[in-house]
Amino acid sequence: MLRAWRATVNSWNGLAFAIRSERAFREELAALILALPLAWLIGATPARQLTLVAVVLLLLAVELLNTAIEKLADRLTTDHDPQIGHVKDLGSAAVGVTLLIAGLTWLFAIAERIGWV
Repeated sequence: MLRAWRATVNSWNGLAFAIRSERAFREELAALILALPLAWLIGATPARQLTLVAVVLLLLAVELLNTAIEKLADRLTTDHDPQIGHVKDLGSAAVGVTLLIAGLTWLFAIAERIGWV
Protein backbone atom coordinates (compact mmCIF):
# COMPACT_ATOMS: atom_id res chain seq x y z
CA MET A 1 0.00 0.00 0.00
CA LEU A 2 2.87 2.37 0.78
CA ARG A 3 4.38 1.74 -2.65
CA ALA A 4 1.09 2.66 -4.35
CA TRP A 5 0.89 5.84 -2.29
CA ARG A 6 4.45 6.84 -3.20
CA ALA A 7 3.77 6.15 -6.88
CA THR A 8 0.67 8.35 -6.68
CA VAL A 9 2.63 11.17 -5.06
CA ASN A 10 5.36 10.88 -7.71
CA SER A 11 2.76 10.99 -10.47
CA TRP A 12 1.10 14.03 -8.93
CA ASN A 13 4.49 15.77 -8.61
CA GLY A 14 5.24 15.03 -12.27
CA LEU A 15 1.89 16.43 -13.39
CA ALA A 16 2.34 19.53 -11.24
CA PHE A 17 5.84 20.08 -12.66
CA ALA A 18 4.58 19.71 -16.23
CA ILE A 19 1.77 22.19 -15.60
CA ARG A 20 4.17 24.72 -14.09
CA SER A 21 6.97 24.38 -16.61
CA GLU A 22 5.60 23.22 -19.95
CA ARG A 23 3.42 25.48 -22.10
CA ALA A 24 2.61 22.67 -24.55
CA PHE A 25 1.33 20.51 -21.70
CA ARG A 26 -0.87 23.34 -20.41
CA GLU A 27 -2.29 23.84 -23.90
CA GLU A 28 -3.02 20.13 -24.23
CA LEU A 29 -4.59 20.11 -20.77
CA ALA A 30 -6.87 22.93 -21.94
CA ALA A 31 -7.73 20.75 -24.95
CA LEU A 32 -8.70 17.95 -22.56
CA ILE A 33 -10.95 20.32 -20.60
CA LEU A 34 -12.64 21.31 -23.86
CA ALA A 35 -12.75 17.71 -25.06
CA LEU A 36 -14.77 16.47 -22.10
CA PRO A 37 -18.04 18.27 -22.94
CA LEU A 38 -17.39 18.27 -26.70
CA ALA A 39 -16.93 14.50 -26.74
CA TRP A 40 -20.37 14.14 -25.21
CA LEU A 41 -21.86 16.38 -27.94
CA ILE A 42 -19.91 14.98 -30.89
CA GLY A 43 -19.59 11.30 -30.01
CA ALA A 44 -22.46 9.34 -31.52
CA THR A 45 -22.07 6.51 -29.00
CA PRO A 46 -20.59 6.16 -25.53
CA ALA A 47 -17.70 4.22 -27.07
CA ARG A 48 -16.97 7.09 -29.49
CA GLN A 49 -17.18 9.61 -26.63
CA LEU A 50 -14.66 7.58 -24.66
CA THR A 51 -12.40 7.33 -27.71
CA LEU A 52 -12.43 11.10 -28.19
CA VAL A 53 -11.37 11.71 -24.59
CA ALA A 54 -8.86 8.84 -24.68
CA VAL A 55 -6.94 10.24 -27.67
CA VAL A 56 -6.49 13.54 -25.85
CA LEU A 57 -5.28 11.67 -22.75
CA LEU A 58 -2.89 9.75 -25.00
CA LEU A 59 -1.57 13.06 -26.30
CA LEU A 60 -0.94 14.22 -22.72
CA ALA A 61 0.91 10.99 -21.94
CA VAL A 62 3.15 11.29 -25.00
CA GLU A 63 3.81 14.95 -24.18
CA LEU A 64 4.90 13.93 -20.67
CA LEU A 65 7.29 11.36 -22.11
CA ASN A 66 8.66 13.90 -24.59
CA THR A 67 9.19 16.38 -21.77
CA ALA A 68 10.99 13.73 -19.72
CA ILE A 69 13.29 12.97 -22.66
CA GLU A 70 14.04 16.66 -23.21
CA LYS A 71 14.73 17.35 -19.51
CA LEU A 72 17.04 14.33 -19.27
CA ALA A 73 18.87 15.31 -22.46
CA ASP A 74 19.33 18.86 -21.18
CA ARG A 75 20.67 17.48 -17.91
CA LEU A 76 23.25 15.35 -19.72
CA THR A 77 24.81 18.29 -21.55
CA THR A 78 24.04 21.85 -22.49
CA ASP A 79 26.50 21.65 -25.38
CA HIS A 80 25.15 21.13 -28.88
CA ASP A 81 25.19 17.40 -29.56
CA PRO A 82 23.71 16.16 -32.86
CA GLN A 83 22.72 12.78 -31.40
CA ILE A 84 20.86 14.40 -28.50
CA GLY A 85 19.23 16.69 -31.04
CA HIS A 86 18.01 13.63 -32.94
CA VAL A 87 16.65 12.10 -29.73
CA LYS A 88 14.75 15.30 -28.96
CA ASP A 89 13.44 15.39 -32.53
CA LEU A 90 12.18 11.83 -32.17
CA GLY A 91 10.29 12.77 -29.02
CA SER A 92 8.79 15.75 -30.81
CA ALA A 93 7.84 13.52 -33.74
CA ALA A 94 6.04 11.19 -31.33
CA VAL A 95 3.97 14.15 -30.11
CA GLY A 96 3.29 15.14 -33.73
CA VAL A 97 2.10 11.66 -34.67
CA THR A 98 -0.14 11.56 -31.60
CA LEU A 99 -1.59 14.97 -32.54
CA LEU A 100 -2.32 13.56 -36.00
CA ILE A 101 -4.04 10.51 -34.51
CA ALA A 102 -6.11 12.71 -32.20
CA GLY A 103 -7.03 15.12 -34.98
CA LEU A 104 -8.07 12.37 -37.37
CA THR A 105 -10.11 10.68 -34.63
CA TRP A 106 -11.96 13.92 -33.89
CA LEU A 107 -12.52 14.65 -37.59
CA PHE A 108 -13.91 11.16 -38.13
CA ALA A 109 -16.25 11.56 -35.15
CA ILE A 110 -17.48 14.91 -36.48
CA ALA A 111 -18.04 13.40 -39.94
CA GLU A 112 -19.86 10.51 -38.31
CA ARG A 113 -22.07 12.88 -36.29
CA ILE A 114 -23.11 14.93 -39.32
CA GLY A 115 -23.76 11.81 -41.39
CA TRP A 116 -20.83 11.92 -43.82
CA VAL A 117 -19.71 8.42 -42.86
